[in-house]
Amino acid sequence: MIESRARGVIFTTLLIAFMLTLLPMPEWAIWLRPAWVLMTLIYWSIIVPDQINVGTAWIVGILLDVLGGTLLGEHAAALTSVIYIVVRMHTRIRMFPLLQQSLMVFLLILLYQFILYCIQGFLGELPSNWLYWTSSVTSMLLWPWLSNIIHICYYRSKVI
Repeated sequence: MIESRARGVIFTTLLIAFMLTLLPMPEWAIWLRPAWVLMTLIYWSIIVPDQINVGTAWIVGILLDVLGGTLLGEHAAALTSVIYIVVRMHTRIRMFPLLQQSLMVFLLILLYQFILYCIQGFLGELPSNWLYWTSSVTSMLLWPWLSNIIHICYYRSKVI
C-alpha cells in the first residue's frame, strides 16, 4: 500500500496530464500532441501496478471521454487495453534501459491510437490525415523526460 503523499503525487501528475491534454494548441501542431494521460498511466502502472491498473485506466478513460466530448467508453477501452499489457509486463519494462522503454512506449501508444482509429472507423469518423500517427513519435521522444520528472517527484515525496 502506498502512503498518502505518494497518492497525492499520482493524483497531481494525472491532473497535470489531463490539463496538458486539454490545453489548446495551434492548428498545425494539433497532431503532435503527446498522449500525456496514457504516458502518465504507463509510468504509474510500471512503478505501482497494484495501485494503478486496469480499473484506474478505465476510470481515467471515462473522464477523458467526458472532458474531451468523445464517445463514452472510447478512450476507456483503449486505455484499459494498453494498461492491461503494461501491468502484465511491468517487471520487464521496468528493467529495460530508457531507450528500450521509449520504444515500448511508442508501440503501446501506437496500439492505443489503433484502437481509437478502429472505434472511429466503426463510427464513420476516420481521421483523414496520416499525421494522426505522429503523436506516438512525440510521446516516444518525450518519454525519457516525463519519466524522469515523475520519478524525481515520486521519490522526493517518499523521502519527505
